[in-house]
Amino acid sequence: MAGIRGVLLLSIFAVVVARVLSYERPPPRKNLYIPRRRMLSSTSPEQVHISLVGVDQMRISWITDDEASATVEYGTSSGKYEFSATGTNNSYRYLLYKSGQIHDVVIGPLKPSTVYYYRCSQDSAREFNFKTPPSQLPIKFVVAGDLGQTEWTNTTLQHIGQSNYDLMLFPGDLSYADTSQSLWDSFGRLVEPLASQRPWMVTEGNHEIEKIPLLHSTRFTAYNARWRMPFDKSGSTSNLYYSFEVAGVHVIMLGSYTDFDPNSDQYKWLQADLAKIDRKRTPWIVVNIHAPWYNSNTAHQGESESDDMKKFMEELLYKARVDVVFAGHVHAYERFTRVYNEKEDNCGPLHITVGDGGNREGLASKYIDPQPEISVFREASFGHGQLEVVNATHALFTWHRNQDDVAVVSDSVWLKSLSSDAACRV
Repeated sequence: MAGIRGVLLLSIFAVVVARVLSYERPPPRKNLYIPRRRMLSSTSPEQVHISLVGVDQMRISWITDDEASATVEYGTSSGKYEFSATGTNNSYRYLLYKSGQIHDVVIGPLKPSTVYYYRCSQDSAREFNFKTPPSQLPIKFVVAGDLGQTEWTNTTLQHIGQSNYDLMLFPGDLSYADTSQSLWDSFGRLVEPLASQRPWMVTEGNHEIEKIPLLHSTRFTAYNARWRMPFDKSGSTSNLYYSFEVAGVHVIMLGSYTDFDPNSDQYKWLQADLAKIDRKRTPWIVVNIHAPWYNSNTAHQGESESDDMKKFMEELLYKARVDVVFAGHVHAYERFTRVYNEKEDNCGPLHITVGDGGNREGLASKYIDPQPEISVFREASFGHGQLEVVNATHALFTWHRNQDDVAVVSDSVWLKSLSSDAACRV
C-alpha cells in the first residue's frame, strides 16, 4: 500500500512539475482579411513596402487600383520633399484576376541611420517614413518565416514592431495566398505599417510557387511582380536568389524552389558570390533558405528542397565559413549547434528554423524522439527571432515566443564570428 501511495505521489508531483515547466499553447486563431480602405481613391498608394538596393538606395514599392505616376518624393522633414525619383509601373494577370498597378521606384543616395519622409504617386493624403540602416555595426535584424495572415500573424507583427529593428529577413512563405490573388493584396495591407518603415528582404517559399498545370504554367508570378528584390546588384539573374551587404554583414538569400544542382545558375552564382566576400569589410555571413537542411521535426522530412540542396551546397557554405543559416517551412522553432555533414563542427554555421510566424496551417508540434545531439533547443510555438550583430566578433540571437500576446525571450545564444576564430580561418 505504501508503495502504491509513493507511486501516486510521484505521479502527482510529475504532473505538477510538467504543468509548471511546460507551455500550454493557446488554440488556433482566425484567419484575417484586410480590405482596401474606403477612404482611399483609385490612385491612392497602398501595400507600400521598401527594400534595400545597394549600400545607399531604397526601392519603394506600392500598388494603386488605377494608373498613377510611378514617382516618389522624399526628404528628411515631414511634408518637405527635397528630392524625387521616377520608376516603373507593371501589372500581371492570374486566371481571371488582374492586379492593380504595381509601382517600383529606387531612391537615393541616402544617408545611413537617417529618417526619411516620403509620398508615392504625388498623393499628399498618405505620408510615410522609413529609417535607413546603419553603415557600420551594430545592426539589428528580425527574422520570421511563414507569416501568412492570421491573428497569430498580427501578434508576431506587433512584437516585431516593438523591437526597434533595422532590417527584416524573411525566409519565405509570405501571404499564403495559394492562388487566391486577393490574399496577396490583403497581405500587403497587413504588413504595410512595418514594411513601409524598415526594409524587408525576402526569399521565396513553396507557397509562392502558385503554378496550376494547364491553367497557369508560370511559377512565382505574383511573388516576382510584387516583391522585387535587388538580385541584379549581386550578379544574379533571378529574383529567387541574391545577396546584399549592410553594415558589416553579407546576407545571402537562396532559392529552395529553383534549380540548385552544381550545373544550375544558382549554384554557379553562389560560388562566385562567396568568392567575392571580403571578411574585413563584412566579417559576418548570414544565409536564408526556406526548406531547412537540418530538422528534427517530423514535418517536411525527406524533401528534395532540403536534402538535395544540402547535399549540393552545404560544402560551399562550410568552406566560406558562413556564420548562421536561417530557414522557414517547418512551423516551429529549432536551433542547432554549429554543424557540418550531420555532426557538430565548431567551424560550421549555426542552423536556426524560424518558420513560426503565424500561418493558417498551424504549428508542427511533433518532433523526432530522441532529440538529436546537434539539436540544442526546439519548440512548437509561434514567434520570431532577433539577431543583434554587436561588432565584428560577437552577435546575440534571441527567439521571442508569442506567449499570451507577450513576446517572451525563450531561447538565446551568443555567437562568435567564424572570421574572428583563428581555428576556422581559411
